[in-house]
Amino acid sequence: MAGTERDLVLALRAELAAIDPSRECDREAERAGLDPAGRRRDPSLARLAVRLARREDPRAVAPFDWATRPEHCRMAWLRGRFLSQGSLSFANGRTHLELVVEPDEARALAAHLATSEMPPGWRIRRGRGVVTWKSAEVVNVVLRRIGAGPSLLELEARQIARTLRGELNRVLNAESANLTRTVAAAGRQLEAIAALNADGRLAEEPGTVRAVAAARRETPEATLGELADRLAIHRSAVQRALERIERLARA
Repeated sequence: MAGTERDLVLALRAELAAIDPSRECDREAERAGLDPAGRRRDPSLARLAVRLARREDPRAVAPFDWATRPEHCRMAWLRGRFLSQGSLSFANGRTHLELVVEPDEARALAAHLATSEMPPGWRIRRGRGVVTWKSAEVVNVVLRRIGAGPSLLELEARQIARTLRGELNRVLNAESANLTRTVAAAGRQLEAIAALNADGRLAEEPGTVRAVAAARRETPEATLGELADRLAIHRSAVQRALERIERLARA
């Protein structure tokens, strides 16, 4: 298992670079994707370029025509382009995959990828075309289709864990906020009950209001639902009784 997220990205790139296509057309397509110099100084990519060229003329790299090539060739080309011109990051828990291409290539490549159900965004940045994916779900699809395996499974596991932590934090925050509101409301209600009891007005209220007031005094921490269950009445009746008590105390 990779340590940091950077280690995971490096492991994923190494995994993709280790793929040895069995079809000659896929080898040629991946070489075409690698053709822009990009990270060619990376030893693993240099070895990959040599390995892909070992059965053919290493100088002959034909332009890749996405529209006329089968899907397996397109994914081989995309793998090469990711390895030579792509980057993957997880800044602040957000997934970001991008390819840096020639300015006149960005729009067409984005359109081709969209037709292959991997829709990206694109823009021109400092004179270069940039094709980007920011959806973790789509990024996972892209990586899976270009050949990622165990590293992608670890990435997905981390994404699930991150999502679960986020959901848990939201639930805990919501529970904390609800508890704070309950405590504050109970404090107001107890003060109102004490005030009405002190001047005798509580004794003049209907039986339901008096019963709710007594239950609130005995169980200050109880929720409206718990008070309703204890008194065998509807929650709305408990809420109306407590609202009446607070309203009378303010009068």
